[in-house]
Amino acid sequence: MFLAAAIALFISMVLVLLRLYAGPSLYDRVLAVNSFGTLTVLLIAVMGFLNGRPDFLDIALLYALINFVGTIAILKFFRYRALGDVSQVPNSKGAKK
Repeated sequence: MFLAAAIALFISMVLVLLRLYAGPSLYDRVLAVNSFGTLTVLLIAVMGFLNGRPDFLDIALLYALINFVGTIAILKFFRYRALGDVSQVPNSKGAKK
């Protein structure tokens, strides 16, 4: 049963990579990268169960946190062109004059 889940996850990852390549906008590509990260977390968890190593769940949770923070950082960078304090960035929409 876990082997079928791992194969389905791998096929889904290939489809998400195709979406990443064909995405017409930046946000479609960011969504594809985030989906790929989520599928990777699930694949790590399933592989841990297949190999009898439940400690892979810790690795999967850590990767999920990194995936979330990375997605937020990428979206913030593409919106404000900076990762720091937005109010100090010149010519941004949120900057004080």
